[in-house]
Amino acid sequence: MLRVGIVGFGFMGRMHYARWKAVEGAEVVAICDANPNIVEDTKKAVGNIEGAGGEVDFDSLDLYSDYNKMLTEAKLDAVSITLPTFLHPNFSVKALEAGLHVLCEKPMALNVDDCRRMITAAAQSGKVLMIGHCVRFWPEYAKTKEIVDSGACGKVVAATFQRLGAAPTWGADNWFSDDARSGGVALDLHIHDTDYVQYLFGMPKSVLSRQARAGGGGAVHIATQYIYDDDKVVTAEGGWAMTPAFGFEMSFNIALEKATIVYDCTRAPAFRVCPAQGEAFTPEVAAGDGYSIEISHFAALTAGRDVARVTTLAGSLDSVKIVLAEKESAEKGQAVLLG
Repeated sequence: MLRVGIVGFGFMGRMHYARWKAVEGAEVVAICDANPNIVEDTKKAVGNIEGAGGEVDFDSLDLYSDYNKMLTEAKLDAVSITLPTFLHPNFSVKALEAGLHVLCEKPMALNVDDCRRMITAAAQSGKVLMIGHCVRFWPEYAKTKEIVDSGACGKVVAATFQRLGAAPTWGADNWFSDDARSGGVALDLHIHDTDYVQYLFGMPKSVLSRQARAGGGGAVHIATQYIYDDDKVVTAEGGWAMTPAFGFEMSFNIALEKATIVYDCTRAPAFRVCPAQGEAFTPEVAAGDGYSIEISHFAALTAGRDVARVTTLAGSLDSVKIVLAEKESAEKGQAVLLG
C-alpha cells in the first residue's frame, strides 16, 4: 500500500485527495496544513474547475501543522505538494531527502535555480519527483498530441490556446495576487498552455509577449507568440481579467494541413476534429480528467512500472524558463531569445 500525505489542503490539495481515493493500492493517510480551521474550511466551495468537492474523511487521517513532524511520524511513501509556488522547492527537497516520492504541483518553482536544486535532490535521493502539469494528461489534450504526432492530418499551420477566468480569490492570504509567491498570472495560470506548447512543438526559438494590468496592480492578462524555425504561427493567452459571471474557459484551435482540431470546455461537444473532407467528429478519449490520470501515472512510476514518462523534470524546468522569458518580453516590449 502506497501511503500518501498531502501538504497544503486548499483547492488543489482537495483535488488531489479526491483523485488519490480512486487509486488502487494507495491511501491518503495524512494531511499537513497550517490552517487551524482546516476541517471547517474544507466544507467551503473553492476553485475554478469541478472535482475538488466531496466529503473528506478526517477521522481516517492524521492531521499535522508541522511538516517536519509529518515527515518523521507518518510513515509515508509519497507526498502530494499542493502549496503556494514559492514553497515548492524547500518542501519538495525535504521530502526527497526523507526518502519520499514527490508529486509537486505546477509550476515547478519561481526561478530556474530552484528548479535545478529540486532536480539535484531527486537525482541524489533516487526517488520519483514529478511536476503536476495536468494538461499533458487531460484526455482531449493527450489525444490531440497523439493526432499531431502521428502526422495523419499533416503539419500544424497555426495553433492558438486560451485559458481565461476571473482572478483566483480562494488562496490563503490571497497569495495568488502576489507575484513574489505565485509568479502571477503568467507563471500560475498561463504556464499550463506554455507547457503544452512546449510538449507539442518543443522549445521555441524566441517569445514575443504583451500583458495587461488592471487597477494599477500586477498583470492580469498575457498573450504570447512562440516563434519557431518554421513558419507556423503559435499563440497562447491566459488571463484573470474576466468577470466572475464569465466562468472559466480552457480552449484551443489547431489548424493542420488536413484538419482543424478544436477544444473548448464551455461548448458541447467540447472536442471536435474537423477534417478537410467530411463531417466533424469527436474522437474517443481516455476516461477521467487530467488530475486523475496524472496521479495514477505518478503512482505507477513510484511502483516502478515500465511506463513512458509524460512529464520530465527537464521539461518542467524549460516551461518555467519559457514563461520567465515571456514576462521579460512583456516588460521590455520586444522578443526574447531562448538559449
